[in-house]
Amino acid sequence: MRLLRSYPVPPPRPSPGDVLVEAEGVCVRLGARAVLVGVDLVARAGEVVALVGPNGAGKSTLLGALAVDVPAGDGVVRVFGRPAEAWSAGELALRRAVLPQAAALSFPFTVADVVRMGRAPHATATPEEDELAVAGAMAVAEVTEFAARPFSALSGGERARVALARVLAQHAPLLLLDEPTAALDLKHQELVLRLCRERAAAGDAVVVVLHDLALAAAYAHRVAILRAGRIVADGPPADVFEERLLSEVYGHPVEVFPHPRTGAVVVGPKRLP
Repeated sequence: MRLLRSYPVPPPRPSPGDVLVEAEGVCVRLGARAVLVGVDLVARAGEVVALVGPNGAGKSTLLGALAVDVPAGDGVVRVFGRPAEAWSAGELALRRAVLPQAAALSFPFTVADVVRMGRAPHATATPEEDELAVAGAMAVAEVTEFAARPFSALSGGERARVALARVLAQHAPLLLLDEPTAALDLKHQELVLRLCRERAAAGDAVVVVLHDLALAAAYAHRVAILRAGRIVADGPPADVFEERLLSEVYGHPVEVFPHPRTGAVVVGPKRLP
């Protein structure tokens, strides 16, 4: 008798406001150092949540914990309402897509090959569905023109956009992005954050680590400010981006003011004339 292998299937589309990932009392230690201390955070379908803070604050570690790539010593991470450990690797891959800070490959894969890797969790998809997802992801990330080039031959910014296309091709409703704009020029920084907003408008949840407070203010629905492994503020940019708090967190004078045309919050370092 031949046994049929079963594959995990994609989850149903979440409803607006559904909590797709949640950290409750999460603590992470690396050696003797406490990197995260009692962190609580939620990300809901339909919103972009930015994690900001100085170097060493715990932003990437928190993103790794939400991705279930960094184990929590204490506390719990829930993905789609279930403790993270209750999901198999295949089930997780259909629910969350992760963009690490740097992408490195040991073999000469083409750009299209790299983006196609994002389709690996979709074992039940047809080849036509896979190719449609890959082509769409490359188009929105603006990497179609060098689809046949080796990934290793690309510039740092081009690699970053290809890595983002891989994440988008995965079609997971929870996107976890670690500094996706770090290697990009101004045009493509704006492109990436617009894509984040578009994914949220389509019903996904996006958690993104950003160093640029101006980008976080312009595009995030909510911002979590981390300092020394703790979240010291969590809310809309207009509420939590306050000059005194940011200056204290970053150890440098920061100014916050309304944009003269849109009235949106603008954030930047305070510089002498």
